[in-house]
Amino acid sequence: MKQRIRTGTAGDGARRAARVAVAGGLALAAVATVGGCAFSRPRVAMPTALASPSATGYDSTPTGYPTDSYSPSYSPSPTEETYDPDGRADVTGSNCDFSNSLRQFTYTVSITNPSTTSSYSYDMAVNWMKAKPADGKAYGLHERSIIVGPGATETYTAKYTVNQSSIGQFWYTCQITRAHKTKM
Repeated sequence: MKQRIRTGTAGDGARRAARVAVAGGLALAAVATVGGCAFSRPRVAMPTALASPSATGYDSTPTGYPTDSYSPSYSPSPTEETYDPDGRADVTGSNCDFSNSLRQFTYTVSITNPSTTSSYSYDMAVNWMKAKPADGKAYGLHERSIIVGPGATETYTAKYTVNQSSIGQFWYTCQITRAHKTKM
């Protein structure tokens, strides 16, 4: 049997050179790619914090609406109570009467304290005034101080007894002339 030994020919050198060139190019491409400088991809800047979607699925400030917030102002503030020393607005009267047998004027007075936190003392004055002619003269005067708790109503009967033994027919009215209010 004969052995054949192959010896290089002119075409073999060109093939070998092409293989070396391709192998070298692949090696160079691999090194360049690992190093990050060949065939680089475009860089994309990622935001550091992405906006979270709102619970409703849209922006919490819709366009077309004003962004100013409205905060009502109170004068005085809602927690403060106003204090007016003239407490006649807190007082009502009813049943203005005169008893001939007792020679006595009576008037039912109700005081309602509008405060929910403070007690007040009311210095009251009730006058029974001459009605015809209404000349400003008083038949009688009743004065009393009464303390009314927060949100409470106190009712009492104001009385004035006439010191005359006989009283003819006359016209009268009942008036709350003073209800001075003092904080306790």
